[in-house]
Amino acid sequence: MDAIERLIRPRSVAIIGASADPSKTSGRPVAYLQKHGFAGEIYPVNPKVGEIGGLACYADIASLPDVPDVGIVLLGAERAHAAVRELSERGAAAAIVLASGFTETGAEGAERQKQLMEAAGSMRLLGPNTIGLVNLTDSIVLSASGALAMDHFPTGSIGLVSQSGGILGALLSRAAARGVGLSKLVSTSNEADLELADFVDFLADDGATRVIALYIEAIRNPARFRQAVLKARRAGKPVVAFKIGRSEAGAKAAVSHTGALAGSDRMYDALFMQLGVIRAKTFDDLLDISAALAAERKLSGRRVAILTSTGGAGTIVSDSLGVAGFATPAPDTETAAQLRSLQSGSHATLDRNPIDVTLAGLQPDLLRSAIRILLASPSYDALAIIVGSSAVGSPTLMADAINDCLPMSDKPVIAYVSPYAPDVVSVLTRRGVPAYTSAESCAAALDGLVQAGMPKQVQTSGSIAPAVDVSDFPAGSLDEARAKALFARFGVPIVAEKVVASSGEAELAARGFGGRVVLKILSREIAHKSDVGGVAVGLTAETIGGRLTVMAEEVEARTGKRPERFLVQEMISGGVEIILGMHRDPLGTAILLGMGGVTAELLKDTTMRLLPPEGGLGLAEAREMARDLVTWPLLDGFRGRPKCDVEALAATIVAFSRMVAQLGDRLAEAEINPVFVLPAGQGVKAADGLVVLNV
Repeated sequence: MDAIERLIRPRSVAIIGASADPSKTSGRPVAYLQKHGFAGEIYPVNPKVGEIGGLACYADIASLPDVPDVGIVLLGAERAHAAVRELSERGAAAAIVLASGFTETGAEGAERQKQLMEAAGSMRLLGPNTIGLVNLTDSIVLSASGALAMDHFPTGSIGLVSQSGGILGALLSRAAARGVGLSKLVSTSNEADLELADFVDFLADDGATRVIALYIEAIRNPARFRQAVLKARRAGKPVVAFKIGRSEAGAKAAVSHTGALAGSDRMYDALFMQLGVIRAKTFDDLLDISAALAAERKLSGRRVAILTSTGGAGTIVSDSLGVAGFATPAPDTETAAQLRSLQSGSHATLDRNPIDVTLAGLQPDLLRSAIRILLASPSYDALAIIVGSSAVGSPTLMADAINDCLPMSDKPVIAYVSPYAPDVVSVLTRRGVPAYTSAESCAAALDGLVQAGMPKQVQTSGSIAPAVDVSDFPAGSLDEARAKALFARFGVPIVAEKVVASSGEAELAARGFGGRVVLKILSREIAHKSDVGGVAVGLTAETIGGRLTVMAEEVEARTGKRPERFLVQEMISGGVEIILGMHRDPLGTAILLGMGGVTAELLKDTTMRLLPPEGGLGLAEAREMARDLVTWPLLDGFRGRPKCDVEALAATIVAFSRMVAQLGDRLAEAEINPVFVLPAGQGVKAADGLVVLNV
């Protein structure tokens, strides 16, 4: 047994600082272990007490009759390290430190946590500032949380790991009230040693766990997390995550637009998408989606039958499903005929969806027949059953009727409990029918099933091309011409342009291009040229010279610096403006694509993909990114407009991503805004660019 196995399935547990009073926090661990039938040895340690709960109490760790697998340390932050050191010296596999007062409190606490880790040596450590763990599968409670003072926990197949101790208790109590069965619960908290990924890795191998649910504050080791999640996926175990901190208030905006458009939470979206992690949008969704997945039923489409005996509730569920992108089509002719044969009279509405079967809640045989018909129907991929007030008095009647029908199909069956009836929810869920008290939860659960069923090939290595020589590019901010030269070296098409220093040179350049042109200042210091009057469009050879003189004066007035060089570009028209950029943070490096131009930050229509561990993005991912945009129709021929050259855009995204991958940490920022995507067959043109290189 490795250390984590011994931590979660210990044969012996020492409780350091145990109290003889079970009502105290320090008295709970012994009481919980005894109450829930821990079969191993329990060693209370307290020099002031001779016996606790009928067990011999030991004066210190050195006096223990055997080496414990796990030590629960109930001492304060100032003394915890001493107990941890003694446990390590005795050869314990792991210690659980409940005390707070470590890194979460500041510099002094960080020093205490460092001291704690030094004391642990090679022994593994859970916490500090944790409420511990609960192994429901084996009836092992290693915690002092008051949230665990219940008599019975429903055991099931959902393993839960939380970076918050209090949230772990909240989820356990909520799951118990709803009849949702859990297998293992772990609070990692400060993660001085053992972290989120360690327990995802363990649960991937755990035979009792089929679904892994995560409450995440921050992923401290993205590479380790990636490995653990991929291991879980290979084992066929979906991972559901609720990540707090979705607000972008703390997002850092750098000199590029990309910094403001990305933000740390968007990076989590990109990471989860890449790994196939199902992201819970709300705290309730974490259990809602996990409960649906735990039923182990596959959802192959988005067509849902709603069976109800109360019209209003059926309409609410139908509306929520529609908002979430599900269809609720009417029964096909044969299905409708079979339903009509069940019940005659004007009160039954059996040829539309929701399918209203009057008195179904009071007639189990009628309910069974309707369920069987709908599960067998080729018109539906899932069934949502509305449980009305008639079930309150005898919840098992309806629950058993639904449960009897489950073996005939592997289609998902969920229930919406319309009245406030927690007992009904619990009974249904324990009978294998995930039950919900809100229509939005029904939609979230089914959407989670759709995501779990989507085939996802994770790129462990990306598109790799021969290395490009970039040794001639200096550190610091590149001017626009040099930035686009860098892009072009990796295969990004750029507009035709010429660097000039005077009105005469600008006039000659404009004549050479023919037609209308764009004039810009060329500067390494000024990133956003239009903000200081440094861009003019629609100029001709006749007007460009005078405009250059005026532009130089305006820029000097606004910045205190007179530009010495300018850029004359061909003027592009008839295309869609796209922004293409990169964003790097502790989770990795992402490529961002969005609607571009001067309104990029206003529209914020963007999508992101994390680069794989090696290489750039592939063409398939690049195409997906374009289709992710809300404004995708503008690229796809919206209202008679010509379709844009999406293949050329995809190739440009790949080329840009390869540049980002090759340059690695040398590249601080890079952005093309805009990329003009021209009509199909005409390609794309990068019209502006920004690059910042590190030394």
